[in-house]
Amino acid sequence: MKPFNFLKQISPATALALFLPIALLIPNVWLNCTEHYTLLSSISNIVTPLGIYLLIVGCSTRIGRSTLLCIPLMIYAAFQIVLMFLYGENIIAIDMFLNVATTNFGEATRLLGSLPMAILTVCAIYLPLIISAIVFCKRSIRLDRAIMLRFRHIGAPLLIIGVMLCGSCELTDTNYHAERQLFPINVIYNTGMAVKRGVATSHFKETSADFRFNSVDTHPSGTREIYVLVIGETSRADNWQLMGYDRPTNPRLSARDNLVVYPKAVTQSNTTHKSVPLILSAATVENFDSAIYTHKGICSAFNEAGYHTAYISNQARNHSFIDYLGQEAHDVTFITDDGMEHSDMMLLPLVKQQLQQNTGKTFIVLHTYGNHFCYRDRYPRDHAFFTPDDNTDAERYNRAQLLNAYDNSIRETDMMLDSIISLLEQAKCPAAMLFLSDHGEDIFDDDRNRFLHASPVPTYYQIHVPMLLWLSPQYVAAYPEQTSAAHAHSRCDVASNDVALPTMLSLAGLRCDSVDYSRALSSTSYFDRPRIYLNDYNEAIPLAKSGLRKCDLQQLTNHHISNF
Repeated sequence: MKPFNFLKQISPATALALFLPIALLIPNVWLNCTEHYTLLSSISNIVTPLGIYLLIVGCSTRIGRSTLLCIPLMIYAAFQIVLMFLYGENIIAIDMFLNVATTNFGEATRLLGSLPMAILTVCAIYLPLIISAIVFCKRSIRLDRAIMLRFRHIGAPLLIIGVMLCGSCELTDTNYHAERQLFPINVIYNTGMAVKRGVATSHFKETSADFRFNSVDTHPSGTREIYVLVIGETSRADNWQLMGYDRPTNPRLSARDNLVVYPKAVTQSNTTHKSVPLILSAATVENFDSAIYTHKGICSAFNEAGYHTAYISNQARNHSFIDYLGQEAHDVTFITDDGMEHSDMMLLPLVKQQLQQNTGKTFIVLHTYGNHFCYRDRYPRDHAFFTPDDNTDAERYNRAQLLNAYDNSIRETDMMLDSIISLLEQAKCPAAMLFLSDHGEDIFDDDRNRFLHASPVPTYYQIHVPMLLWLSPQYVAAYPEQTSAAHAHSRCDVASNDVALPTMLSLAGLRCDSVDYSRALSSTSYFDRPRIYLNDYNEAIPLAKSGLRKCDLQQLTNHHISNF
């Protein structure tokens, strides 16, 4: 008998019944190879789902219908495979589902378009299954009853063994939790958690309605003061000239006086939908899971103190905390409401308009689009300083061009920030601008071939972010104590999300009951704290236990970043 001749004896229905469990198990096999599972948990990660899949196949002779009922499982498996292509490890996190829900359509399609191999792979695996199932249903092709019963008789004992193995893992390994490590149970659990958080977020206005900062302005009344908080997007410190990069990515800011740079700033989350609310709200990583739903944001603190506030965004509305916290301002503008993509430079006329219309105390938040992929779209063609930069394929072979485009986008951010400073200078009053990025970015930096951000496990490049403060000459003269403190803490181990709100309030001289000013860089009482990271389950954990690899920890050490 020639090899594989036995396959000719297998009916199409039996072939579909055999291939379906195999296709659904691909993520489990992949995860067993990439995750730090024990031998027992690795075996249970195969045996348990295999038992479930075999029972699904063995529940009916109508194999076409059984396969179509597995489409949700195929979607999870496909999502997991794409994630593995993108990050090389980890399950689909709660944050990943929330990212999908809050990412605009254009951004998502560009990302998927840059991952052709991943898309082709999942299509090649799961589309034939779905097409075959539809054909089988239309033609009433059924699985032989004896074979169906065989699948059932094999699946039931496997499931029992798998459940027993999971129980053993729970008893013998304190780090094991089936809802976190057993695919697809973990992604189903994470889906439920994402929905729960989404529903809770939608009620933010009601749950935070009674919150008050009890903010009091201690600076002289009747004088003009301007404070601007600029939130960058996907900017990493390693590509900033001001942070030691050997390329001229900050030609304008490098020539500025009264600039304070914080080269050791590290974000507490590598996802926008967590990092930005931490920047804008009174919640901290220690109380995030409860306080984020009940605490108002920085605009409310300035409102209570009598400031005119404005929130200007180059991000699309997505009904997230970011939207709700921004909408607390007196003037709210999303320049993307016209359905178009805009350069961050388009924020400047709106800043100028605010400064012309409001001659009293003013607070402005700018949420930029920053240095987000596709990098090439973040600046006009005639601003391309580093070339070539035209190839936008998200592939390692293309790193040089991706890096050129990314560095060009940093230069564009440099130009925008310098222009904001120029506008503040023209006001000739005490003024300050604080800039920090929500998170960084991977650009195929090492042998892990990681790209983008918001991965379930962070990397050094995703958490080391640029942060800087500019103070006007009038501010320096009027408030020497805050100025001196801000400079004195420039080499501290800053947690960017943790210090943003207290620092802005301290600079403006606002005293609030619920704010810890020992977290403000402009306060003499500031001190460094152990670095904490907000994980996927909204748990505040030591940064060193966030999943960073040895190479990431070494990079932190190389940049003299400690307290982790």
